[in-house]
Amino acid sequence: MQTKIWLSSPHMGGAEEQFVAEAFATNWIAPLGPNVNGFEQDLSTFLGGHSHVAALSSGTAAIHLGLILLGVGAGDEVICQSFTFSATANPIVYQGATPIFVDSEPDTWNMSPVLLEEAIKDRLRKGKKPKAIIPVHLYGMPAKMNEILEVANRYNIPVLEDAAEALGSSIDGRMCGTMGQISALSFNGNKIITTSGGGALVSADATIAQKARFLATQARDEAPHYQHSHIGYNYRMSNLCAGVGRGQMQVLNNRIATRRAIFGRYAGLLSGRPGISICHEPEGYFSNRWLTTLLVNPAEAGVTREDLRLALEKENIESRPLWKPMHLQPVFEQYPYYGEGVSDKLFENGLCLPSGSNLSEDELQRVFVVIERVLGGA
Repeated sequence: MQTKIWLSSPHMGGAEEQFVAEAFATNWIAPLGPNVNGFEQDLSTFLGGHSHVAALSSGTAAIHLGLILLGVGAGDEVICQSFTFSATANPIVYQGATPIFVDSEPDTWNMSPVLLEEAIKDRLRKGKKPKAIIPVHLYGMPAKMNEILEVANRYNIPVLEDAAEALGSSIDGRMCGTMGQISALSFNGNKIITTSGGGALVSADATIAQKARFLATQARDEAPHYQHSHIGYNYRMSNLCAGVGRGQMQVLNNRIATRRAIFGRYAGLLSGRPGISICHEPEGYFSNRWLTTLLVNPAEAGVTREDLRLALEKENIESRPLWKPMHLQPVFEQYPYYGEGVSDKLFENGLCLPSGSNLSEDELQRVFVVIERVLGGA
């Protein structure tokens, strides 16, 4: 059996060990410390220098705290992109609120601004004004944020931006992770950079970031003893994990360039093949290409997404279907959904291909050979 080719595995740059060793040498092992402060500053600088960052234990924690800070509670409704990972929607339910799922549009595969407005109007007719909107930038491709924000502003509903997969992506130079009143980032092991586990809450409002840090450290009041006036959470990033993050920030631009180059290789291989399509960047959009994805139209390609996935699996190559929409998940199927079947088709026909920045040329060629064999010659 040949060695495993992973979909997207961690890729260290070398400087991580220095920051982690420094944490050991100074005994900053507990949560918080110089690396946490430094990582937050590094992220703020990368995002343009106008954002305030709270480094947390996960992207899920960032979404959860974001909902709390937006005042979402029991009985409220939150509009959420259906085509996403469950971590986007789960925190809505943590708060006792109801997720209202909205379908994707076909250009970016993210939340449809048209259906978003339809959902808002229908919820208003039913006597419920949504408390927040959560769009997602999937696979590094920015959602149609200009249009989404226009709709959100029209109805005065705050946007909580899930940029977990889109660090380094942008629209007309505006960075993903800076477009919502509150934004969430993820540094899970498979992301474009990693802190092992980890995430961050981002906001242009310093008070919001300060409140997030307070809630994330068990909401401990200023006092010589342990005193608490609010429910808190153990959501702060550790100084060790932040050390890994600081090292990763030094190679982030290189990682983005490498993933985009890998996407370009796949795009060249797949170009002109009947029934095979990929998601292109609209004008002004820049995707970090966290994962390269494709769609297979069985009627035109003569094969299915599963034919390709299973062929890759047989050669010990990891690939994965696109996200199964939340409105199709057993745990969420009882909640309202506004859609036209776009995300259903994306899930049925879509596949994520190995895209890690540490893929070798030999590994890429192994993937290409299988793709060419399944899809036929040139």
